[in-house]
Amino acid sequence: MATAIYLEHYLDSIENLPCELQRNFTLMRELDNRAEEKKGEIDKLAAEYITNVKNLASEQRVEHLQKLQSAYSKCKEYSTDKVQLAMKTYEMVDKHICRLDADLARFEKELKEKLAVSTEESPDGRALKKDIKDKKGPKGRGRKVSEEDSPRKKKLKNRPEVKVSVLAAHSSDVLDMPVDPNEPTYCLCHQVSYGEMIGCDNPDCPIEWFHFGCVNLSTKPKGKWFCPCCVEDKKN
Repeated sequence: MATAIYLEHYLDSIENLPCELQRNFTLMRELDNRAEEKKGEIDKLAAEYITNVKNLASEQRVEHLQKLQSAYSKCKEYSTDKVQLAMKTYEMVDKHICRLDADLARFEKELKEKLAVSTEESPDGRALKKDIKDKKGPKGRGRKVSEEDSPRKKKLKNRPEVKVSVLAAHSSDVLDMPVDPNEPTYCLCHQVSYGEMIGCDNPDCPIEWFHFGCVNLSTKPKGKWFCPCCVEDKKN
């Protein structure tokens, strides 16, 4: 039932998206054609000016240069409008992607809560909980972790270990969702782009982009930022 509600609401929100995208792409194509026409006009005016500049009077030179300036300004205007329209289109699609990510996370959380409640209420769940409690002993203590086994005392020796340790620390922040084989993956979690992300300032970083939660960030840091893998490489 919850799945149907989420799906219905999301489909309603993207009902007009194809038409809006088609309209924006058509406008972008028209603006691009106008800009190309103006560029051809600029080349023609420039060639005429260079050819006849010696024979033109001062007023004619000024008039010709003004035509060139006007054509250039119009071409720049078309190009600027096209870029702004492309950015608007990207933000429009990104908004729907972010909403889908948020709905998936919310739906996953609800499923986990319902599963936990149903497990605790079932006879098998209560028996399993009691069995685990009995195995812990009278005081409920488990095996004592030595200093060498403590995660804080372990030193990271190579990059794969850095990935595993950081990913384990933030596994709860990563959405366990199926990945589109045609969509690129990022971060230590090898998931697609979602939510807020930050780029590593090391130009040779093999991963480049990371989710905030996977690298223990809540806001974008000031200045340059390097991922855990690159920081560990510098230390070594």
